Parts: sequence; C-alpha cells; structure tokens
Amino acid sequence: MGNLFNIETASCLLEKLQKEYDVYGPKRFPGDGCFSDTDTVRYGILNSLEELVWDKKSDYSFKETLLPISDTIMYFTESSTKLPEPKKKRLIFLRSCELHALKRLDEIYLRNGAVDYYYQEARKNAKFILMGCEHSFESCFCVSMGTNQSDGYDAYIHPEKDGFYLEFKDDELKKSAQGLSAPQKDSKIQYVSENEEKVCLPVHLPEDIGLHEMWQEYAGRCIGCGRCNFVCPTCTCFTMQDIFYRDNENAGERRRVWASCQVDGYSDIAGGIRFRKDQGERMRFKVLHKVYNYKNRFGYHMCVGCGRCENVCPEYISYIHCLHKLSEIGGQKNEQ
Repeated sequence: MGNLFNIETASCLLEKLQKEYDVYGPKRFPGDGCFSDTDTVRYGILNSLEELVWDKKSDYSFKETLLPISDTIMYFTESSTKLPEPKKKRLIFLRSCELHALKRLDEIYLRNGAVDYYYQEARKNAKFILMGCEHSFESCFCVSMGTNQSDGYDAYIHPEKDGFYLEFKDDELKKSAQGLSAPQKDSKIQYVSENEEKVCLPVHLPEDIGLHEMWQEYAGRCIGCGRCNFVCPTCTCFTMQDIFYRDNENAGERRRVWASCQVDGYSDIAGGIRFRKDQGERMRFKVLHKVYNYKNRFGYHMCVGCGRCENVCPEYISYIHCLHKLSEIGGQKNEQ
C-alpha cells in the first residue's frame, strides 16, 4: 500500500527531502552527447521529480553518485594530512538492475577483506528509491541475470497520470511525507518480466578456456577505450593521482580516479612485466570475471544485465554474443 502524489504534492515532498539529502536520479542533459545535437541521460541532482527519465535507460549508471569519477580523498601539506569535509546525505533513484549492482559494489568494497573507508561513508549515508520498470529497454537482459526484481529498497516509485505512486519502507522517508495530502492507493510494483534479449550463461567451462581461439577475435577489434568499464555499474577499479598546487609544490590533494582493465598499461608492473598483453586477453579477463570467476567466488554473477556495454562500444563488440559463444563452448544454457 502506497500513496498517490500529484505533481504539486510531489514537488513539496522533494523540497522537504532536499533539506536533508542531495537527491539524485537519471535526468536528461541536453547537448551533452557525442554530438552537439544529442543528449545524455545520466545521474545528476534533481530539481524536480518531473526530471526523472522513464522512457530511456540511462547512458551511465548510478555508480558515480557513490563513487565519483574523480574524488578527492585527502588533502596534504609538508607536515599534515586532512580528510575532506563530510558530504550531505544522498537519496538515489535507480532501477532494479542497479539495486542489484549495489550489492556487487558492497561485496567488493565492504566484504572483500579490508573495508574501503570512503565507500563505507558514502554508503551508510545513502538511501535508495526503486524506479518501476514497465518494459524492457534495448540490450537489457536483466531477466536472464535474475536482477529484474528487487526488495532491498527504501522506497518505491512509478509514474501515474498527473503524478507519482510512492510506497515507503524506510521510516525516515515516510516521515517526510507526513502532512502532505496524498491519498492511499494499492498498486503493484512494476518490473520487467521478459527481455527481447535472452542470454545464455556459461556454467561449466573447460580449464583452458583462457587459451581458446575465440579471444583472438577481440585482439583485432577492441581498441581499448575502456568505455564498457565506465558505463558498467559493477566495475570497481580505480587508480590514485596526487595533484600538487602551483603556489606550494609540497601541498596538494590525493584523488581516486576511475580506471579500466581494458586500457593499455593497466596490468603493467615494475620490471616491464605485463600480465595481459593484448586486447583479446583483456576482453577475456573482463568477461570471465563478470559471468564466471566472480560467481565461483561469491556465489552469484557480477553482471546484472543492464546492457550498457552492448550499447556504448564504438567497435560494436557484442558482449551478449560473447556470452553465447562461451555457453556453446562448454557451458549449460541458462535461458530466460
């Protein structure tokens, strides 16, 4: 059971929430695409709930609301260090597949050995509102990955005629709606029940799958741009950069910056040793990590089936087709 908010009441609710939270959601950025006349849908601070984009999958994931592309984690001088000031709480609108991606980020940053302090601070000060998915989008295969439905959200929302249906699970968010005129309504949660893409997943691969000739195809096609990693909601790799100020070369800041396992030089270490020498080997590492090695370790796949890597590749490399190839080689087919 939830409440039906008209546009005016929903605006009042957002104003109340903005006093305590930075409210993020997928919104349209006009003229921000690859060409001057194209738009980008990505996560940004919402000025109204009407800015939420429902009819298109966001080009970039929610990940940058918790893990900024470039994030200052420390300031330093000759004799001291200082952490950045605490950031405002975050309220994030996201879809089911991305809520499942959040579980993957938690696994890597919070339950994979040493706890990442910066992610932990961002995570504990964030709440999540699940956006209903009335239908599947291009290249989505969330049903095959079992990520089309979620239950770990703090509130749920989907658009209604002249307003929004909102259902609260979190007590703090529920208090924000007190005093607002919003009649109760019983409505079903919208989720995707079928995708156009039906993906086969490898279950039992041969031990020498890393040496299979299929990877040679990608050595000649992939240009190592890293776009697939940057749009992926579950890629977690980063590098560190120290920035020194011009007025004092002994003072500056340390930044954590997104990195990509597909970019040349990522796996290089001292002595000129390179673990993955060409793009075929890098593609092999990424794909097997998403749908095989991670599952062997944690019990579930890293990939959530958002399909963004399928849409963003400038060389039209199909990640979905790669999964089908792996299943044909040695896996049992697990179809939607």
